[in-house]
Amino acid sequence: MKKLGVGIIGCGNISAAYLRLGPLFKALDMRAVADINMDAAKARADEFGVRADTVEGLLAAGDIDVIVNLTIPAVHYQVTRQILEAGKHAYSEKPLVLTLEEGEALRELAAAKGLRVGSAPDTFLGGAHQQARAAIDAGDVGRIIGGTCHVMSHGMEQWHPNPDFFFQPGAGPVLDIGPYYVTNLIQLIGPVKTVSAMAAATFKTRTISNGPRDGETVPVDTPTNIHALLEFHNGAIVTLGASWDVWAHSHPNMELYGETGSLFVPDPNFFGGNVGHAGMDGDRTNLVPTDHPFGIANQDDKGTPRANYRCAGLADMAQAISEGRKHRCDIDLAVHAIEVMTGILRAAESRGFVDMTTTCERPAALSADEARALLA
Repeated sequence: MKKLGVGIIGCGNISAAYLRLGPLFKALDMRAVADINMDAAKARADEFGVRADTVEGLLAAGDIDVIVNLTIPAVHYQVTRQILEAGKHAYSEKPLVLTLEEGEALRELAAAKGLRVGSAPDTFLGGAHQQARAAIDAGDVGRIIGGTCHVMSHGMEQWHPNPDFFFQPGAGPVLDIGPYYVTNLIQLIGPVKTVSAMAAATFKTRTISNGPRDGETVPVDTPTNIHALLEFHNGAIVTLGASWDVWAHSHPNMELYGETGSLFVPDPNFFGGNVGHAGMDGDRTNLVPTDHPFGIANQDDKGTPRANYRCAGLADMAQAISEGRKHRCDIDLAVHAIEVMTGILRAAESRGFVDMTTTCERPAALSADEARALLA
């Protein structure tokens, strides 16, 4: 298999994860990084033994086949468009874009140029979520008819030294954390038909409580407490609670209710975890973990063993290009997820229902053998 030369634009914290984990995958050759801050690019390049380049130089580089967009969400559309116009495949951190119109424009451009666009999150390719997918596909709980999802905390100002952008339009819990949940729901249940929501911003400012800006307040200009209903084309109705206004709660991350049983799915923000199951008798047990490689813990997260296979979606896209097949973290999935999330915010503003205008196929399941085939 031909390795694809990979470059990265944006040398913030997340770039370290891509550069560290990229070599796990046989289709990826991490070659260069770029940033508008050349000092940041050089520091990251020295850390991982790759080339530092200007943004313009990376876009023109002959040894780069695909560029990963790790810039801030506000410029995701602009940078991904530049990558495509330079004749290179693009893979973006989540969210791919901030509006449906931007997503459609990228889809049109990529199709015209015969290029691929992929987008995080790829955590749904993790062992736990693929085990839940296999259980659903096998009919272990019957047709999914409903569910609940909760992602709640008190925001980032307690630990992030510069949390400003989290509380501005284009972020908030739906667009920042929501991609993990919405994308996993789509791969488990299918596309969304209609959404409704209510939302509020309880706290008008946030006080940073760490780092050099400790005590400084930042404004809140986007909803931070959102409660939504998602109706899927298969008839399922799922509640999604996404809030940064909650000090503590006891809600599980994701539960799916079928006609003959229930599934308890771990946090879609991560690749691994235990999947629970209950049948019609109501007795709950954890499914026996499979041998899926993307569920095996490979790092320590503050004392918690964690499976982290970021770049799996990028590697699948690279392999799909070689094999001439559809990749799993593709633009159709990303654009539909964007319409769902922005639709939730629109529904909250109007206090009504918003019908989706896009759809997508469920991404293909990723078996343990297929996952192993991605690894070096």
